[in-house]
Amino acid sequence: MTPRKIFSHLLLALPLFAGNALPTQMVYAQSAETAEAEPEKGPHRGRMLRDGDFALELAIFETGVPPEFRAWSTLSGQPIAPQDVQLSVRLIRLGDVVDNIGFRAEGDYLRGDMEIYEPHSFIVDIQVQHAGQQYQWRYDNFEGRTQIAAPVADAMGITTEVAGPATLHIQTPVWGNLTSVPGTERNVSARFDGEIRKVHVREGQVVQAGSELLTIDSNESLKSYSVRAPASGIVSRIYAAAGEQSAGRTLLTLQDNRTLQAELAVYPKDWSRVNAGAPVTIKVPGTELQAQTVLKHAYPSVQSDQSRLWLATLDNAEGLLAAGMKINARIETETRDVALAVKRSGLQAFRDFTVVYAKVGDEYEVRMLELGQAAGEWVEVLGGLEPGTEYVSENSYIIKADIEKSGASHDH
Repeated sequence: MTPRKIFSHLLLALPLFAGNALPTQMVYAQSAETAEAEPEKGPHRGRMLRDGDFALELAIFETGVPPEFRAWSTLSGQPIAPQDVQLSVRLIRLGDVVDNIGFRAEGDYLRGDMEIYEPHSFIVDIQVQHAGQQYQWRYDNFEGRTQIAAPVADAMGITTEVAGPATLHIQTPVWGNLTSVPGTERNVSARFDGEIRKVHVREGQVVQAGSELLTIDSNESLKSYSVRAPASGIVSRIYAAAGEQSAGRTLLTLQDNRTLQAELAVYPKDWSRVNAGAPVTIKVPGTELQAQTVLKHAYPSVQSDQSRLWLATLDNAEGLLAAGMKINARIETETRDVALAVKRSGLQAFRDFTVVYAKVGDEYEVRMLELGQAAGEWVEVLGGLEPGTEYVSENSYIIKADIEKSGASHDH
């Protein structure tokens, strides 16, 4: 392991190991700086394997067909008829999964009898018989694989989960506004007309039912009396001042914002998917504010932009929300159970694939995925990953960076 490789990992691990002994066992994929020299390539761009005068070229061929092995052999530089060679190959994958490949003669080469599926990362074990002689080779052909000791992985915050079934909550994004619930606004006036002696509240003040709002000197009894809050709420507007006559008018307005109403615009393309009772997640852009509710009903008429407003009520007991706020929301329009899914947070790009990193012991390796529908934190997996596989779900970018440093190639 190169000093640079060790140093880069220790920098990441140091904050958690400060004051303690660093782990003594740290094993990593070999870095690009010390990688072995490129193996010899043959005329078909395959790997050349030599034993005395006998030579075998083994290549992964994938032009117009799924990836497969093809092999050519020579003796003292002269081609050997493929039917005169018995070849078998074992691919030993991470987790001791073994693919046994047989070969048959076709044209001037031997053709493998199974697809070499991704990732092309394995130990290659080769057995050859020709003219009573036996030849064998064994070499590593790793790609997208690295090894990180458990204490270091823990220090880096690498988290794993086991791939399995999940419930997808399909959501439709919408936008809208928060408004006051009809009937929650109270206009307060004096029961008996008179001169306003004192206003006891200010705009924006929260009051409880029965709180004193104003003191009035009655014109009839010439006695003072209090005007009290008919309900709890916020003093939203004050229309009077001390010294004025009440004159039968509204003196102030109370607004009860403990419950608010969300008006959500749903456009025609989504009408058939949206129904009363659907769960809704509401967020206020630019803030961490979030609320859960359900749809109640829609206005019968449509807006000028052809959207239909759906209504939902929100609990605002803590007073963090306010009428007039712009909001966005996600309406749950479908729920699907899928046989296999992974978390979005674990996905990374590798070559032309979207991958997760499978974990076996302290080794990590790419798994090329065929993906289906995505919803929330989950993405359906249609192929490329076995159920029950432990995979990196958080901080998978660390694995990707370590693999890229290792210089693991795709050997064809």
